[in-house]
Amino acid sequence: MKKNPYIIAPSILSADFARLGEEIDQVLLAGADWIHVDVMDNHFVPNLTMGPFIVKCLRDYGITAPLDVHLMIDPIESMIEPFAKAGADYLTFHTEATKNPRDIIQRIRDHGCKVGIAYNPPASIDNLEALIQDIDMVLIMSVHAGFGGQSFIPETLEKVRQAAKLIKKSGKNIRLEIDGGINRDTILCAAEAGADTFVMGSAIFGSADYTKTLREMRNILKY
Repeated sequence: MKKNPYIIAPSILSADFARLGEEIDQVLLAGADWIHVDVMDNHFVPNLTMGPFIVKCLRDYGITAPLDVHLMIDPIESMIEPFAKAGADYLTFHTEATKNPRDIIQRIRDHGCKVGIAYNPPASIDNLEALIQDIDMVLIMSVHAGFGGQSFIPETLEKVRQAAKLIKKSGKNIRLEIDGGINRDTILCAAEAGADTFVMGSAIFGSADYTKTLREMRNILKY
């Protein structure tokens, strides 16, 4: 199976929301591939962020890049349609937030979005093999979900390796995303473990020159 090209997806959680459209324009012009949207409900995770309205505003503003929406919420069901209608391309959810992940997967598909499943650092990926034929992406959290700017947890790389093996075994073209503490010091080890999609927040939006930062990441990845 051909290796997926690397994708860099800046997380707008670290952007300046007073000028969000401009920030996203700049980061895409600098060479970013996707835009990552962290949705938190102050219930499943201890923070409250953005809803479908933000996604719709980005589309209305003219953002055409893929919108990678990470649902850190519980319950999930009622929010699938609003995010899909707002313009999400990927909807990724945590299986521990539902008793019936297959139902969530089907609902996301029914609304025209690609499906991702996510795993927090303490979460087992034991259910991945049973679900892998029905999904488009696996997201391994390399920090505890809830806040940006946290330090990378090296032990999560073993989970990335395990997921990479299951993806290869499946024979499917499934992306393997990693999110949390990804920067110039951690992106290569994540790629070597098998990740091909990298969520980056403060490492990009906290830098003085987005183009220089993204070019440096590409050089590290040799792509």
